[in-house]
Amino acid sequence: MSVCPQCQAVFTCAMADNTGQACWCTALPPIAFKKLPDGVLKMDASCFCPHCLPHWKAEREAEYQRDNVQPEA
Repeated sequence: MSVCPQCQAVFTCAMADNTGQACWCTALPPIAFKKLPDGVLKMDASCFCPHCLPHWKAEREAEYQRDNVQPEA
């Protein structure tokens, strides 16, 4: 079992828990590395639960959009 670093919920991450099956998160759309803080994914990153991962991704997308808005000419 895995523990979400955001909300501490216990959940199954098929990859981290080595179940031999595809994880639920692989069904979600990917996020571009350039949209991650500093453009990198920390190698010690933990899995987020099914509730927190979509919210985390949406926050990264919003931050990227906010920080990369081009002023109108």
